[in-house]
Amino acid sequence: MPGEFEPHAGTWMLWPCRADTWRHDARPAEAAFAAVADAIAAAEPVTVGVRPDRLERARAALPPAVRVLPLASDDAWMRDVGPSVVVGPGGERRAVDWSFNAWGGAVHGLYPEWSADDGVAAAVAGHEGMARYRSPLIQEGGGLHGDGDGTLLVTVECVLSPGRNADLGRAEAERLLVDYTGARTVIWLPEGVVEDETTGHVDNLLHLPAPGLVLLTWPDDPADPQAARSRAALEVLRSTRDARGREFDVRMLPMPGPLRMTEAEAAGLVPGPGSKPRRAGDRLAGSYANFYLANGRAIVPLLDPRTDEAALRTIADALPDRAVIGVPAREILLGGGNIHCITQQVPAG
Repeated sequence: MPGEFEPHAGTWMLWPCRADTWRHDARPAEAAFAAVADAIAAAEPVTVGVRPDRLERARAALPPAVRVLPLASDDAWMRDVGPSVVVGPGGERRAVDWSFNAWGGAVHGLYPEWSADDGVAAAVAGHEGMARYRSPLIQEGGGLHGDGDGTLLVTVECVLSPGRNADLGRAEAERLLVDYTGARTVIWLPEGVVEDETTGHVDNLLHLPAPGLVLLTWPDDPADPQAARSRAALEVLRSTRDARGREFDVRMLPMPGPLRMTEAEAAGLVPGPGSKPRRAGDRLAGSYANFYLANGRAIVPLLDPRTDEAALRTIADALPDRAVIGVPAREILLGGGNIHCITQQVPAG
């Protein structure tokens, strides 16, 4: 599995649709998704899969350069439901289709019906003309980061959560991760970001923008509940080596907030039966690590005026060869994720 920082043939996204996730019938979220697609389309082709009943709205909101295709889904998290693309020795690309159960199924899943989401990876593979591997591991793309050089980062909280693979155990889960990504070393971090409804996705805790380089979410307040989680991740990263035996260069990304859902934002939602309730005062799992690397660019969420500039500067210093583009992303965060969560790259092969 190539690193995200390696050349892309393009990017896939989905279009927001759920009234219990996106306020005001997803109109504010649509504007945020369109801004992300526009920022990426300046660097590489973008395809957006859209439920048939939303095609007209999506086409009107998205830039003309963005390809829009009808595609059934239950929501808009392409990172998690789309394929993780692997590349063979001759450059051929194939799609890894992870088993998906809405981030925890009946135990801690976010909505009760996810069959359309579970079919997205196969649909994308078909559009791209790629052969597909269906993995028995319950896994989402946001639950792993790879360096393209044999190293995979995951969290125990996510991969071995009660609603995913706890019954498999760590050894078997690691075997499947290695088998389907081609990794040689899997590094297990304890937990992700506090109140992350994905149950600890590693892509919200950190970013792996180059082999040996980690940008780690780090709150300024040592009493913040996230501080202990970030310290625990740092201890693991400093005590381990990657697949090539390198030490990690860990740099701290400021953490926004804490950010919370407002009464006005919660009032715009329509609760759905069996779906995660979203209430005023809920802590949002905001993280600048949830950025996306397009060709020559880093597309970074803007989340908090108090910390946005410091985060952009940290990322720019770490990635001097990329243009760093900030996109207002609170509307995406209100749905439970951010820019990395709504994008999935297709490597150049």
